[in-house]
Amino acid sequence: QVQLVESGGGLVQPGGSLRLSCASSGLTFSWYNMRWYRQAPGKERELVAEITTTGTTSNYADSVKGRFTISRDNRENSAYLQMNSLKPEDTAIYYCNAYDDFMGEYWGQGTQVTVSS
Repeated sequence: QVQLVESGGGLVQPGGSLRLSCASSGLTFSWYNMRWYRQAPGKERELVAEITTTGTTSNYADSVKGRFTISRDNRENSAYLQMNSLKPEDTAIYYCNAYDDFMGEYWGQGTQVTVSS
């Protein structure tokens, strides 16, 4: 059974930092590209960042460029999202996603990030 489990969310003040983790099990992690999405109340889910299987290429939404960094550790079967200079508009539920064009995709259950003073 495939599982993606996010952790690291919480309440942080504007300008603060959080590091989200996504631990996987039940799949060959290194075969999958990894993405972080977020969904704010009343808004559609949006892609925040993605990273290729080997970690050599990553892409970011314009809204987080220069503030967020996606990474992965294939030995630990985990992906990460380092979030710096957080803003209130970053408040959302953050989801990790493992995807492959042939093998499909899997989602985690999400972790809440709240940026507020």
